[in-house]
Amino acid sequence: MDSVLRRLGWGIAVWVAVAVGQGAAAQSAGQGLLKVAGAEREVQLERAQLHSRVAAGLGETRIELVFRNLNNRVLEGNLEFPLADGQQVTAFALDIDGALRDAVPVPKDKGRQVFEAIERRGVDPGLLEQTAGNQFRLRIYPIPAHGTRRVALTVRETLPLDAKGLRWNLPMQFAQGAQQVQVQLDAVGTGVPVKRGTSPLELTLAGATWRARWQGRGDQLPAQLGWTLPLPRGISGVQGLFNGERYFMLQVPVTGQPRPRALPRRIGLVWDASGSGRQRDTAAELTVLDRYFQAVGQAQVQLTVLRDRAEPMRRFNVQGGNWSALRRELEGLVYDGGSALNDWAASPDVDETLVVSDGIGNFGARTRPALQPGQPLYALSGAGARTDASHLRYWVEGSGGQVLVLAGVDDVTSVAERLLRQAPARIEPQGQGLADLLLDDTQAGQGWVRVMGRITAQPASLRLRLPSADGSTTEQTMAMNGLPDADGGMAAYAWASHQLQRMQSDRTVPMSTTQAFALKFGLVSADTSLLVLETLEDYLRYGIRPPVPLQAEYDKRHALQIRDEAEQRRQRLDAIARQFAEREQWWNRSWPKGSRPQEPDPRSKQRSAGWGEAAREARAAPPPPAPAAPAMTLAAANASDNQTLDAISVTSSRIQEEAYAPAAADAPANGGQLRITLSAWQPDSRYARQLRAAAPAQVYALYLKERDEHANSSAFYLDVADILLERGQRELAIRVLSNLAEMQLENRHVLRVLGYRLMQANAPELAVPVFRQVLAMGEEEPQSFRDLGLALEAAGQAQAAVDALNEVVIRPWDARFDGISLIALDELNTLASRTKVNLDKVDPRLRRPMPLDLRVVLGWDSDNSDMDLWVTDPNGERAYYGNRLTWQGGQMSRDFTGGYGPEQFSLRQAKPGVYKVEANYFGSREQLVTGATTLMLRLTTKWGAKGQQDQYVTMRLKDDSETVLVGEFEVR
Repeated sequence: MDSVLRRLGWGIAVWVAVAVGQGAAAQSAGQGLLKVAGAEREVQLERAQLHSRVAAGLGETRIELVFRNLNNRVLEGNLEFPLADGQQVTAFALDIDGALRDAVPVPKDKGRQVFEAIERRGVDPGLLEQTAGNQFRLRIYPIPAHGTRRVALTVRETLPLDAKGLRWNLPMQFAQGAQQVQVQLDAVGTGVPVKRGTSPLELTLAGATWRARWQGRGDQLPAQLGWTLPLPRGISGVQGLFNGERYFMLQVPVTGQPRPRALPRRIGLVWDASGSGRQRDTAAELTVLDRYFQAVGQAQVQLTVLRDRAEPMRRFNVQGGNWSALRRELEGLVYDGGSALNDWAASPDVDETLVVSDGIGNFGARTRPALQPGQPLYALSGAGARTDASHLRYWVEGSGGQVLVLAGVDDVTSVAERLLRQAPARIEPQGQGLADLLLDDTQAGQGWVRVMGRITAQPASLRLRLPSADGSTTEQTMAMNGLPDADGGMAAYAWASHQLQRMQSDRTVPMSTTQAFALKFGLVSADTSLLVLETLEDYLRYGIRPPVPLQAEYDKRHALQIRDEAEQRRQRLDAIARQFAEREQWWNRSWPKGSRPQEPDPRSKQRSAGWGEAAREARAAPPPPAPAAPAMTLAAANASDNQTLDAISVTSSRIQEEAYAPAAADAPANGGQLRITLSAWQPDSRYARQLRAAAPAQVYALYLKERDEHANSSAFYLDVADILLERGQRELAIRVLSNLAEMQLENRHVLRVLGYRLMQANAPELAVPVFRQVLAMGEEEPQSFRDLGLALEAAGQAQAAVDALNEVVIRPWDARFDGISLIALDELNTLASRTKVNLDKVDPRLRRPMPLDLRVVLGWDSDNSDMDLWVTDPNGERAYYGNRLTWQGGQMSRDFTGGYGPEQFSLRQAKPGVYKVEANYFGSREQLVTGATTLMLRLTTKWGAKGQQDQYVTMRLKDDSETVLVGEFEVR
């Protein structure tokens, strides 16, 4: 692809995996399959090919899509799609120079890091990742102006069962809207398929395979397309090789039917009323509960409603199956806020607990609520494919309950029956010449179980003890030889997918273990992704082994460029130590606090000999190195505002140099009275004016009326939360804010803004898990460690905060983040001076707090953006990137032009007067997560000394070159 086009595309590329803000949503071409933001015309799905085949209960669908960009500029595409429970993406390919190149599995965090780094260079990456539950996101860049991109996906599954047989469903969402569609179907070794609904496709028998071929337009196909395949009367199965190992899967009929169970009299009902609950089929859920309570008859129910937190428990009585009061309560719930799914405790005085939720937790604590012994937990979800069944299984595991997922209204009867019957008896498979046996008994209520594993030797046989109709058990032994082969590793992927689900359900299994397992089988999971890069150099640069055609050359060249990471870190730490020593010299030096000399008339002959020399000595020339500081503990080094400084006398034309040794008693520059005044900032949108004019009790109700219109605008939630905070309605403000966690799953830019706002709302205990999630998604950005460290400090977790801040110091970062380490060091040392923490991990050369009279730190939420901090002192001199050291010693940190910041202004001793703080926005090269760049500023007086005071400001800027007054310091 033309390099000039790439460079141009990078400058105007649109990142679409964001929640666009107010105003930007109107520009989104979001109606097609591929979502883009900022495009004038929708990206078209030009061609779709679906090839689906099934054999012995296993299915594989290969999907190939061609997208055409009708716009005059390069775009990035974002394809988000859910898959049903049990379906798994196992392959992905992207066209590079006209040919499809297979993706390779990578750790999830590395995949995102590499994708975004390469995207900034304007080349061809493709990334497929799992977001939450069984939802997936495919990111493609670039889609050339008036050009096309081709992608291919492979989805494998174990076909679900119902009482009529196996359900074979095609993923029709990939064909809808396509100008040309080709469909190819193959069902091997099955009875006559029964069509469900209407379809232009007809299956005909060819040998042992039922086949169909069809082509046309996407609008000629129904939204749902599927068949029911009859189950064999006996045991059936397949086997196949994968990486030299042989795997198998068997479908085994069981005749024993689950028996009715003893129903409870005291029930705990946990109802998820978070924002994502609006996507659940609550009508189907309530129908299941209606049958449940009809069967229970008499009971007392303890209701806990979950949103961004658990609401106080309420009690309801069920009499003769009548639960109308409880039902009215559930039907009247408002679905709003993030999903704090772990913020509840199992009551000790209930017989069982029923959780109704989609299982997608994105707010608050991450630890599972403790269950009482002998207290079964049942999880019910009407979210279908959007259900995070793995999370729900983690809750249910070992309790004796079940996970019950409603795929639609048709499932109500079968799910209600499962809820009222005993969970299937555990069947333990045993075998000879077999290993790693797994049993899938989720369909035991339908009369079938599935057994999967590896064949390690021949002859091999499987032995099962199965329940009989009379309640007894029978033993069956099956020989493994003679199973038909299924190519493409279908049996291996079925086993691996089931094993991975089990590993992810058990939160005691380390992430490294599940990640290594998913990488081995090339599965997209919560910890792994699939990545396509353009050139061999890209694979070498990031240490990613490419697909087979490039592997030999990669292995040869990779061995020649292995770098010593420890040496890199040592060299970086030495450089940080030198920079820290320079800052310490600045801090130890005395600066003039009188009036700044006026620059002489340019025509004056004294200019170069006098004023220029003074300027160079006072502002540019560094002092000689300071003597080494004596050893001390940071906790004892609480330097005051009166610490001695150098003396510099100022004349009209020059500065007389003095020795830089500290004087005996350096007089303070001010009387110690420092005050912060913030400028009022309010959003000026229509809804913001309406909400601000409303009575406090009406604000939340008005917000709910406006919500649907602005559901995809994070700016909307930020504005409403601000107004609620102004009105003193903090709990509702945090609920509204928490919707940012629901908007786009795993969008670290939106989550970072959420964390900042929670800090501003004085809720660091809620901000900590948000910033931990950001760190998991963006470990390549030092801001992720710094944000977490500051939140941990505010939450009272000093040691963890120091450790996080120290990571900012010692890790090697991209050059665009140069300067952040010194800012993190200031924060680390100031924290350590107040608390007893272990500093063994902190280099001894870097352990020195440096208190300040005034400190300002500016950060922002958008990558590839340029923001500047301006501070103007009483002399009228502005500190900014072009004037980093003022006459009176105000110091500005390095300029950040590539995104996030922070930029820091420091002044050790402030002369009396007013200091004006401004932020200037030069512009952004990416689509912004809130429809505008969000600024986060922290203004501090007496930083690191007694009486420290902080003020936090969050605001948004939309226009390039916009400058806003943030606030003022008044020093007396």
